[in-house]
Parts: sequence; C-alpha cells; structure tokens
Amino acid sequence: MTFRDLNLSTPLINALDDLGFETPTPIQEQAFSVVMSGKDVVGIAQTGTGKTYGYMLPILRMLKYSVQQNPRVLIIVPTRELVVQVVDEIEKLTTYINIRICGVYGGTNINTQKQAVSEGLDIVVATPGRLYDLAVSRALQLKSIQKIVIDEVDVMLDLGFRHQLMNIFDILPRQRQNIMFSATMTDHVDQIISEIFTTPQRISVAKSGTPLENIKQFGYKVPNFYTKVNLLAYLLQDKDTYHKTLIFVGYKKIADRLFDALEKTYPDEICIIHSNKTQNYRLRSIEQFRNGNNRILIATDVMARGLDIDNVSQVINLDTPEYPENYMHRIGRTGRAEKEGVSIVLTTEKEQNYLDCIEDLMEMEIEKLPLPNSVEISQLLTPEEQPKIKEIYNPHKRPNDDEAGASFHEKKEKNKKVNLGGKYKREIKKKYKKPKTKGDKTYNLKHKKKKK
Repeated sequence: MTFRDLNLSTPLINALDDLGFETPTPIQEQAFSVVMSGKDVVGIAQTGTGKTYGYMLPILRMLKYSVQQNPRVLIIVPTRELVVQVVDEIEKLTTYINIRICGVYGGTNINTQKQAVSEGLDIVVATPGRLYDLAVSRALQLKSIQKIVIDEVDVMLDLGFRHQLMNIFDILPRQRQNIMFSATMTDHVDQIISEIFTTPQRISVAKSGTPLENIKQFGYKVPNFYTKVNLLAYLLQDKDTYHKTLIFVGYKKIADRLFDALEKTYPDEICIIHSNKTQNYRLRSIEQFRNGNNRILIATDVMARGLDIDNVSQVINLDTPEYPENYMHRIGRTGRAEKEGVSIVLTTEKEQNYLDCIEDLMEMEIEKLPLPNSVEISQLLTPEEQPKIKEIYNPHKRPNDDEAGASFHEKKEKNKKVNLGGKYKREIKKKYKKPKTKGDKTYNLKHKKKKK
C-alpha cells in the first residue's frame, strides 16, 4: 500500500511527495480509517514508527478551512521539545493547506503566547501546564475543540500532570473525539482511558516492550561511574563509527558531571540537554546535534520521549534505567524509519536487577561485550557510590529520646500537668486569698486599710 491508496487530499499527497514518503508505516495505515470514523482511538506502537503522522494525516484530511478564532484541534504533549517538533511536522504536511498552527509551552513569556493565540488558530500544540494557564486566564478558548490528541500520556502522568489533564478535560466540549497514541501502556494510562474515553477502538501494532528488530543491542558490565566515563572516552575515539551518538543518563546532576568529564577530551563535539537548561539552550543543543555540528548529545530520560533526530548512529545508556519502558524509549531514538541502529547499555552490579527486568520485558538477552583492556578501571567513586560510614560513638551528637539519661525523664515527669479538679481551684484560692466576687475584693481592701 502507498499513501495514494489512502483517502488523502491532493495537497497532502503533494506534501508527502515533497518529503519523499511513499509507503505508510503499519500504525499510519491502520489508524487512518479508524481516526477518520470519528471514534475514540487508542494506538499502541513502537517508538520511531511514525505515530505523529498516524494521527495527523486523517485529522488534516477532515479539517476544513475556517476563519473562526478558536482552535478546533488540540494536541497535548509532555515536553517543550516535543511541542516544537510536532509543530514542525504539521507545518511540513500543511505546505499546500491554509492551516493556522501554534505551539505553546512553559519557560517562555506567556504574554507573547497570549498574543499569538488571540490572532486565531486551527490547531494548538501544547504542554499541559502552559495550556491550563492559558485556559484559566481565558486567553485561549477551548469551547470549539472537536478533536483532542494526547501523545505520550504516560510521561505526563510521570511528570505529575494528571490533575491539570483532568481539569483540561472538564472544560472541553463533551462532543469531541479523543485520540491517544503511545509506545507503552501502563495501569495509570488504562485508568485515564476508562475515565475519559468512550468505547475506544484500540490499535496495537506491536506488543508494548517488543524491541525494534533493526536495533542491535549490546551491554558492558562496568564497576562504577568513572570507569563508565573511561569506556565512553575510549569508544568515542572512533569518530567514523560514533558519528552521531546520543548518551542517556537518569539524572540532571549526573548529566552535568558526565558533560564536564567528556568535554575535556571532546571540547567542540559535545552538547547537553536537560530540564534545568533554558529553552533556547535546549533547542540550540538539539539543532547542533541534528545538523552534525556536535556528534555527541547527553540527555536525560524526559528528553527521550518523542525526540526525533535522523540517523542517530548509537544510543548509549550510561546507566541502566530502573523502569524497562524508559529503556525502550531511549533505544527508540536510533533505528528510526526502518533504518539500522545500535544500542549500548552500561551496567554496574547494583543495576543488574534493572537489566534483568529489561530483558524479561523484551523476552530476549542483551549480548554482553568484554571491557576493552585499554580501558582503565577507576578507583574513584562519586558521592552517590561512596559507602556510607556509620558513626560508632560521637559524644557531641545529641542522643535519641529513647537513649536519654535519667535527668531527662525526671524533668518530663516533673513538668507533667495533673488535673486535680475542683480541689485544685480551692487550694489556689486559699493560697492567694482570692475573693469570689469583685465586691468582696473591694471589701477586703477597705478592711486591710482599717487594720493598718
């Protein structure tokens, strides 16, 4: 089947011809008629199989020209980079169509985005946080939304966007088509589907967790972080093989530490991206890597979702991810569009259980390679790897309450209040000679003066 066999309009066919696309991927082929039917859709497909075009082609086929101000299609994605990427893909498909598109996300001036959406839209692509802010301020009206697409909903739930998503659903029109595409399916995602979707039709191209056949996977057993750095420095010497390498790490602090270590060896060849970097810095890093100005990009897991960069030669997992789904998303950045790719995972002894879970999910074993002899085994440990030393005795450290001495308990007992009831009040009155009424007090004062 080719794109010409689908019920596409001539402008869309011309745009696909300009892009050099002739044959739809399985998810694009199966999703087209289902999305066109207007039913709620849940699509599960491996990363890198063209899910964006899978939902955009039928939506653009049905979207008619309009001059109304409010958008009719809403696409929600988890990260700013994915907003920019989806907007770029839609603009490629709408070269010959008069469609107004806008991407909104946090980290930039909200007033500029308010001005942009006030000029009139057909399609809005947004992250949940900024979308909710614009909707609450009434700068963006969602009353005309006919179709909503939720892309990578499991990442949004991991990032804590569930509350905002549910609030957004509450202000959307009830008569709408819900579309969701993802590479993995979790219990939380199933719960969202049961609450929001109406008898959705499911499309599953491959089992969640099935590895892409065109990605060769290898692994190394490495004792610690700095030995991993030494191994990376050794592998990256081969510039012909590692000409476009994406390195994933689990945490921002580790990403910065790795960048500082590798930048000394490859100063003009490496860039980094994570959520603590400014939006301009992040976009510039992606463009430099995409264009080949830098051949090494260090990224965190949040960046793994939906990041579409052509011809990534290798994905290297500096750490073995705790959640197997994250591993699937990471390696999906290479071997895209049916091209061959390579994945390498570095595993310490503490991370072995994570690797076992990944292999169980994929139902296959990752080939292990021996550590090259020229790679130095570092004895230096990071603060996280260093063993915690337990203090045997510290006289200056305040003891726990359970270990406190007798004086502490005596003081507590001494200060404990006891309710003596009415008798207690009578004793107090007797001690301080307090009269019962104000009149008695006046009488007592006069009495004292007479005695004197």
